[in-house]
Amino acid sequence: MQDFYLHELSNGIRVVHKQVVHTKIVHCGFVLDIGSRDELPYQMGLAHFWEHMAFKGTLKRKAYHILNRLDSVGGELNAYTTKEKICFYASVLDQYLENALELLTDITFHSTFPEKQIEKERGVILEEMSMYEDSPEDALQDIFDSLVFPDHPLGHNILGTTETLNSFQRQHFLEFVQQNLDTGRLIFSCVGNISPKKAIRLAEKYLGNLPVFKAERQRRPFDGYKPVQQELERSIMQAHFSMGRPAFALRDEQRLPFFMLTNILGGPANTSRLNMALREKKGFVYNVDASYTPYTDTGLFSISFATEPGQLQKSIRLVEQEFRKLCDKPLGTLQLHAAQEQLIGQLAMAEENNASLMLMMGKSILDMERIESLEDIFARIRKISASELQYLAQEMLQPQSFSSLTLKPAK
Repeated sequence: MQDFYLHELSNGIRVVHKQVVHTKIVHCGFVLDIGSRDELPYQMGLAHFWEHMAFKGTLKRKAYHILNRLDSVGGELNAYTTKEKICFYASVLDQYLENALELLTDITFHSTFPEKQIEKERGVILEEMSMYEDSPEDALQDIFDSLVFPDHPLGHNILGTTETLNSFQRQHFLEFVQQNLDTGRLIFSCVGNISPKKAIRLAEKYLGNLPVFKAERQRRPFDGYKPVQQELERSIMQAHFSMGRPAFALRDEQRLPFFMLTNILGGPANTSRLNMALREKKGFVYNVDASYTPYTDTGLFSISFATEPGQLQKSIRLVEQEFRKLCDKPLGTLQLHAAQEQLIGQLAMAEENNASLMLMMGKSILDMERIESLEDIFARIRKISASELQYLAQEMLQPQSFSSLTLKPAK
């Protein structure tokens, strides 16, 4: 990453900005190092609920005024929650950056969590839970997380449970924010045709006088993984299958090579090995994905697909056959070059999306304490060798180390 500017305020909040010319849109937001894994057992779902409640009232605004603040100028306001992050962000015409920053500051730091709005939003999230439960793909992933990370916050559903959701009152939100909000673990990120001087001036204006917040919580590391196989019946037509295991953490040196191996196996390219084996050659699946998500202290590697029940075992054997190929034979020179260039192209295109770039910058500062330039990443990708990928395949692609979950049609 070139020509980005990093500025730290007196309260510990860091501001990262990248000026991009030839655009009228500015994307900005807060990236908080807080997620569902930071919840105590009785708080399951509270981080995501907080994300919803941030739009429902502040010390000076009611819900409608929050939503209308950027809607009225054609902007967008949004948020999301993951296992380790909460993000509040906005996209507006560059002339309205100050409006967006002021509003984002208000909802992030001055939410009041009105009791009446809690009751309304509780129903909304319960409907959201029902929607995901009705989707086999979403239900598969949520249950699979709990198999790989049993009795650990990483295995908990981000939405929480019906029991915890129904228990939350205003004091739970205030307590959770107090336990987890840390100005030293919070980034304001901005991308657009705004000068660094202006971005920092506005950040000082709206963020500089905020008090210092310190979080005492410590994330519980995950250990003690054991493979588990589970089958569940659902009112569905296809068999939905996921297999996977813990993988490398964010700061592990093997992270980038393993990301490349995952991309070769089942990335977005139509020529990924699993897509060719299961869809193009056999027609067993409409879609098959291999994914790798790194966390602070561990990671998750998984493969998911849906197929006719009678073709499930054949499909699993094809997946394991691709594992063996990668373990037994190193990539040839042309194959390795193609895999490198494919990954480089995907990363370059991802940076073309300025909204994604803004969020990536904030997360990178939090997780890695730096933003690595694309050129440096590309250079590291080009140094990955065929023998390194084969070694990783031999270490990580052993079927006996995988957990698996099957959702099959009820009889």
